[in-house]
Amino acid sequence: MKVLLVGSGGREHALAWKIAQSPVLERLIAAPGSDGMAALCETRPVKADDVAGLVALAAEMNADLVVVGPETALAAGLADRLAEAGIACFGPSQAAARLESSKAFTKDFCRRHGLPTAAYGVFETADAAAPFLDGLTAPYVIKADGLAAGKGVVIAATRQEADAAVLDMLGGRFGASGARVVIEDFMVGEEASLFALCDGETAVLFGYAQDHKRAYDGDLGPNTGGMGTYSPAPVLTEELIQQAFGQLIAPTLKGMAAEGIPYCGVLYAGLMLTDQGPKLVEYNARFGDPECQVLMLRLQDDLLPWLAAAARGELAGRPAPVWRNEAAVCVVLAADGYPDSPVTGGQIRGADQDFGADTVVFHAGTRRESDGTLRSSGGRVLNVCARGLSLSQARERAYAAVDAIDFPGGFHRTDIGWRAL
Repeated sequence: MKVLLVGSGGREHALAWKIAQSPVLERLIAAPGSDGMAALCETRPVKADDVAGLVALAAEMNADLVVVGPETALAAGLADRLAEAGIACFGPSQAAARLESSKAFTKDFCRRHGLPTAAYGVFETADAAAPFLDGLTAPYVIKADGLAAGKGVVIAATRQEADAAVLDMLGGRFGASGARVVIEDFMVGEEASLFALCDGETAVLFGYAQDHKRAYDGDLGPNTGGMGTYSPAPVLTEELIQQAFGQLIAPTLKGMAAEGIPYCGVLYAGLMLTDQGPKLVEYNARFGDPECQVLMLRLQDDLLPWLAAAARGELAGRPAPVWRNEAAVCVVLAADGYPDSPVTGGQIRGADQDFGADTVVFHAGTRRESDGTLRSSGGRVLNVCARGLSLSQARERAYAAVDAIDFPGGFHRTDIGWRAL
């Protein structure tokens, strides 16, 4: 198969790493890709939001499948334009991707179809939001409606902080993404991530994980796109997984089809495991980042046939995916100042060394200079991942590799996996 992979981050590096192992792969191009991904496949300097350029590249290479990594490409309608060109795409249409690109759409969808989630309100002015906040008690959950790279959520401890967050978002902090805010009742419980592959009619469970959103140890500091993750997550028992699938994933797929917007691709459910059972925090229309990284380390099956089957409407009747009986851990190395003002350009030494078969370093935000020097070029810079026979072993291997990498311009959490361990 000839495959075009869209994206350039750690998630896409992990997908490229796994797809490159497929015996049915003939050619793999990543666009725009990264210097880290260049060791695995060809890269082309076509940005993820350049829909016309990506469609042209897919046609030029006669791609059998386009795999879309980032949510920005889906929200821009890449899957729709590929469908018009007759090219199979793993990723939902622009309309279906609203499950991620508009939190208000998803909350309204949940209300229409009776899906368990937090009570909420959607507002375009601070004056309109104030009476709703009056009816809540601290802490308050304030979200930008649109895409904000995982940073558009504020958990406000006081009413004063909540009012400030509303004004900040509506005042333009996230541009058009913050033109509306969603305010939710605070849910108590542990968060976890559940994934399913969908082809419009059939959904197949495709792994689960638990991540760490806060920047600093002890779950302190601002929300980020994710500072680390691990899989499997012991908190997600088989009973809870089946409950979440039956009460969220399956009715969502059915409801989307009934509304004329069938969902194809990976459906990522962010769950809150409450005393009343799992409730939806949010949906994402793509693999999580950095959840994807640990899933790729644990997946024993060839990934490519699964992605192709989802894109072609052929998931029904396939046997369940096979996973390694191992755990995996990912530790994110981020640039100083992340998430608000990351300082880029710092030199990184030791990331290219051989850490052994069970440890992989995925590049999330790096660039390589002509003399081979590796430097940071983004907020989240490296994803140091390892698997082991136990979560403890996987964690030890990941942190051993972290300790061997010299990145004085960065930081990382030292407690990834603490909930399980």
